[in-house]
Amino acid sequence: MVEAQLRWRGIADQRVLAAMGELPREAFVDPDQRQHAYEDAALPIEAGQSISQPYMVARMTELLGVQPGDRVLEIGTGSGYQAAVLARLGARVVSFERLPELAEAARRRLADLGLAEAVEIRIGDGSLGDPAGGRYSGIVVTAASPRIPEALLEQLEDGGRLVIPVGSRDRQELIVVTRQGNDWTQRSNGSCVFVPLVGAGGWPR
Repeated sequence: MVEAQLRWRGIADQRVLAAMGELPREAFVDPDQRQHAYEDAALPIEAGQSISQPYMVARMTELLGVQPGDRVLEIGTGSGYQAAVLARLGARVVSFERLPELAEAARRRLADLGLAEAVEIRIGDGSLGDPAGGRYSGIVVTAASPRIPEALLEQLEDGGRLVIPVGSRDRQELIVVTRQGNDWTQRSNGSCVFVPLVGAGGWPR
């Protein structure tokens, strides 16, 4: 997976490649999907959701530019795989998931891998940001929004980055937002397809 899907397609951050090479992706998919765990494809998980393809996880992580000790906000825990990659890179992750069954399953997986202390999973509408307040050095949204939620922009710290798919329900652009003081700059990193971000800052239920 690392050589054929990630490095070959341009992922150059050695720390990201190492983290994804070490993590057992089969631990994050349903038992009947484990033979497909390392294929270059998204896979179904509980509650009609999906785990993103390995390349997209690597790309979003690389764009985020995580450093050890960074405080990272994740919107959309899903299987817990993206949070696990961030934790392997030394980040302290707060992850929001609106579906309790997904949150509980992700907690179990992360605990089994010894990553429970690095990732705090909360149940709630992550499209509104972290209601506890504070700013984050990185924010990653693992579902597609019709727009960039204002609350997430405000919770970026100076110099921080937000990585989010933005567009229609069936096609989006992967957007990176960087904050410098009270200025936010955006750039696109190509097209992508994600499940919709459901919530007050995303798509209606």
